[in-house]
Amino acid sequence: MPVNERPVIQPFLDYLKFEKRYSAHTLVSYTTDLVDFFDFLEMQYGIRGLGEIQPAIVRSWLASLKDKGLESASLNRKISTLKSFFKFQLKTGVIEQSPMTQVISPKMGRRLPVFVKEEEVKKLVVTLNSSAEDWKSLNAKMLVAIFYATGMRLSELIGLKESQVDFDRQQIKVLGKGNKERVIPVSPEIIAVIRDYQQLKKKEFEQPGEVLLITEKGKKMYPRYAWKLVNGVLGEATTLDKKSPHVLRHSFATHLMNHGADLNAVKELLGHSSLAATQVYTHNTIEKLKDIHKKAHPRG
Repeated sequence: MPVNERPVIQPFLDYLKFEKRYSAHTLVSYTTDLVDFFDFLEMQYGIRGLGEIQPAIVRSWLASLKDKGLESASLNRKISTLKSFFKFQLKTGVIEQSPMTQVISPKMGRRLPVFVKEEEVKKLVVTLNSSAEDWKSLNAKMLVAIFYATGMRLSELIGLKESQVDFDRQQIKVLGKGNKERVIPVSPEIIAVIRDYQQLKKKEFEQPGEVLLITEKGKKMYPRYAWKLVNGVLGEATTLDKKSPHVLRHSFATHLMNHGADLNAVKELLGHSSLAATQVYTHNTIEKLKDIHKKAHPRG
């Protein structure tokens, strides 16, 4: 059933959009989860009101999703959606008790981030430099170079405005999740690449707009366009099974950690809200230290 036929959901979505300032992508995820949940309640139990929802009913929905093959990470995301939703209902006085207090999130195996090996980064650069000089190839170069140099998220980069690039200070101001700003320093080489791209845009298009990266039609990049370009380059230059812009974000963080960067500094550069999300990158650092110890220590 569409969300406009679920009036109980809309105030919560408005709260996320206008007060929490969540991205359109995040709002779609919350909407999908909640519509699916309420569709299940109505079909299985004939429930439409919030006061009728019990913990056992929530668990039965989660069990049905697990039976369909949903993994722990996806289940935990849906649980998180429901916890936020019912917390909002408590806050606004719609309900007196949340049914989520007795719902336990499934344990997750720790999944390590996929990243490009440092030796493969050189091949990546060669592949980009040897590609045909058309607008799509130029965009592929820009995407890979900036993703790897800054660790930005896909949504952050395709939404990046020219005014957010400080050429004098050699830094980029990024607007991240929840409209939180962070500043990422970049090398003179990246600044030069961005400046050249900016000048080419002005020659090529009469009104290129305020966003930095645009398609060959002069329009703002969209996620699928950027994803396909990055995926193509990674497929050609690396041996990775998983290929996406996020792999370059993981590579940025992993290579920083491997070269001794402070964990808190990496957290700030990535725009993580807590250290827990950043700590996954320490695993690769520890493995590297183990390898160094084994090779260098007489009792290794």
